[in-house]
Amino acid sequence: MSATEHTLYRCTPSPLHAILLAGTVPLFLGALLSDIAYYMSYQIQWSNFAAWLIAGGLLFCGLALLFALANLVRARRKAGRPTLYLLLLLVTWVLGLINAFEHAKDAWAVMPAGLVLSVIVSILACVAAGLGLSNLRSGVEA
Repeated sequence: MSATEHTLYRCTPSPLHAILLAGTVPLFLGALLSDIAYYMSYQIQWSNFAAWLIAGGLLFCGLALLFALANLVRARRKAGRPTLYLLLLLVTWVLGLINAFEHAKDAWAVMPAGLVLSVIVSILACVAAGLGLSNLRSGVEA
C-alpha cells in the first residue's frame, strides 16, 4: 500500500490581520445597536455614536482589506474562498462607506436607511470575519 501525501492550501490571517478583522464586528454591531436605540428613543446622541462607530469600523475593515489583498497576491492558488473573502470585505467596506454618508445627514433624516444599512453591514462583517478567521481551504492538491 502506498502512502499519498495531500497538501491543504491554508490561508490563515496573521495576528494583526485577525485583530483588525475581529475588530470590525463589534464596531459595526455597536453602530447597529446605536441605530436601534436612536430609532426607539429619538435621542440624537445615539446617531452620533453610530457615526463614530461606523468610522472606526471602516478604518479596521479597510486595513483588514489591505491585508486580505496582500494574502491573495501571495497565495499560490488564487481560486475559491480567499477571493470570496476579499470580495466580501470589499462589499462590507463600500456599504459601510455609504452608511457613513447616510449618517452624515441631519437628525431623523438618517432613518430608516441608516438602520437598514447598519443591519446589512453588520451581517456582512460577521460573515466576513467568520470566513476570514476560519482555516480557509481551497481543496486538496494531489
